[in-house]
Amino acid sequence: MKLEVNPTRQELLKLRRRIVIAKRGHKLLKDKQDELMRKLLSMIEDVKSLRIKVEKHLAQAMAEFAVARAVTEPGFVEEALMLPKKRVSIEVGRHQIMNLKVPTFKRKVAGEIICYGFAQTTVELDRSLEALDKVTEELLSLAEKEKTVSMLADEVARTRRRVNTLEYVLIPNLEETISYIRQKLSEMERSNLSRLMKVKDIIRDR
Repeated sequence: MKLEVNPTRQELLKLRRRIVIAKRGHKLLKDKQDELMRKLLSMIEDVKSLRIKVEKHLAQAMAEFAVARAVTEPGFVEEALMLPKKRVSIEVGRHQIMNLKVPTFKRKVAGEIICYGFAQTTVELDRSLEALDKVTEELLSLAEKEKTVSMLADEVARTRRRVNTLEYVLIPNLEETISYIRQKLSEMERSNLSRLMKVKDIIRDR
């Protein structure tokens, strides 16, 4: 769609500069989109494999815990876990992927996972808690990667919209407008030349 501008040489120069900038911006955004897609696809594979690993380890931990409850006297497991000694906090940071700031999660741990005596508990309970303790690190890594994938996907979508706007709207409009102005300027030049020739003929006849 042609832009509403006056068909003058000054406007033509402005539009030529503008289309050069638009094409340069389009190339940069296209390169950014391709790199984001490459990183996104690579991370998706990592997330898939990590999720499978986490789900497997969680299932193992829950199975160990179910066995611990089955072989322990009723109420002993709840009593053993009543006063936990281990404290886990998460420190949230940021790092950049291209111009996108994505979160990083770091675990801060204090205390031990085993918070009970061994007289009335079983080795299955120890194993289930140790398995759960191990999987929390993987869960944190999974959360970090899944959030990064989500943010990368959003950024890819935004970048694609900008690329499409430049490629299918702005640049064609500028090209059409430049063509229109050139045509108008050419018509004006022919009209001026025709008038000059008529004036010249009139002067010659005198």
